[in-house]
Amino acid sequence: MSLAKTRIAARLLVVAALAALTAGCFQPMYAERTDGTPGLREKLMGVDVPPVDKPNASREARVQVEIRNALKFKLYGNATGMPPTHKLVLRFGSSRSSLMLDPATALPSSENYGIDAQYNLIDLATNKSVMTGTTFARVSYDIPGQLQRFARARAFRDAEDRAAAEIAENIQTRLASFFVAGT
Repeated sequence: MSLAKTRIAARLLVVAALAALTAGCFQPMYAERTDGTPGLREKLMGVDVPPVDKPNASREARVQVEIRNALKFKLYGNATGMPPTHKLVLRFGSSRSSLMLDPATALPSSENYGIDAQYNLIDLATNKSVMTGTTFARVSYDIPGQLQRFARARAFRDAEDRAAAEIAENIQTRLASFFVAGT
């Protein structure tokens, strides 16, 4: 019995030793650096997000403002940003499809709204693309009552806002990964 306890204790000691050796490898993503190199927050604050070229007063113009504002808030927080070191060029398209139709009226009772976005991060010092990617968001929304057009319009707008926030979250996560890992 004591031989089994000794083996268990030895295994636990080995596991604890390995954990102690790897404990110094962990570094929080948003931690401030003590070696003078800029941290992730400072790198994200150097990303300029210009407006997406969409026709004024269109639905897509409103969505691009939502995406841009959500992305800037995720990158800068409540700050205004730093002098830009990178520029993020966005392009996107949206889609809308009916999921369920009411058999009596043939009007949709549930719809999907989607955004497909492409982004390109350009280093301003070299004017070269350092990262490109695509992302998408699909959200569904219910139409409360078939003939309530204002409720339908509001549900559609809320779906646009949720999809825009999801696109911004996906892009911010990818940018953070790029600035931390370099790939």
